[in-house]
Amino acid sequence: MKLYFCFMENPFTDAYFMKKALQEAETAFEKGEIPVGAVIVIDNKVIARSHNLTEMLNDVTAHAEMQAITSAANFIGGKYLKGCTLYVTLEPCQMCAGALYWSQISKVVFGASDEQRGFQKLGTQLHPKTQVVKGVLAQEAADLMVRFFASKRP
Repeated sequence: MKLYFCFMENPFTDAYFMKKALQEAETAFEKGEIPVGAVIVIDNKVIARSHNLTEMLNDVTAHAEMQAITSAANFIGGKYLKGCTLYVTLEPCQMCAGALYWSQISKVVFGASDEQRGFQKLGTQLHPKTQVVKGVLAQEAADLMVRFFASKRP
């Protein structure tokens, strides 16, 4: 009797979770919000999902990342997001990077770079232990932003 082992590749890749963030960005787009989406994951489980709500809430701080941080902290029952990964479709701004710093999140994965307002361009630091992965599904995220702003201009 021969035994065959089939090893399945882990389906929970950065691209898998970035697609979840892109779904959130599409929701923002449909609401007339700048299409940025975010999810926070721990142990391959989504514990927070959000998108920009700045227009709906009339609040400049209601970025997708800020909403996700609050939701994840509530889920965990604490303010530190150690062991968590944020997937966000656009490079975080310096405000969001500051909040991510204080949350001590373990990993940040973003899609499209923000050459004008991104935390890297502005020199904002994340927590020293936070790992950063950039460019995951960057073209899809960038295309969504281009499509959104094209729809706003005559």
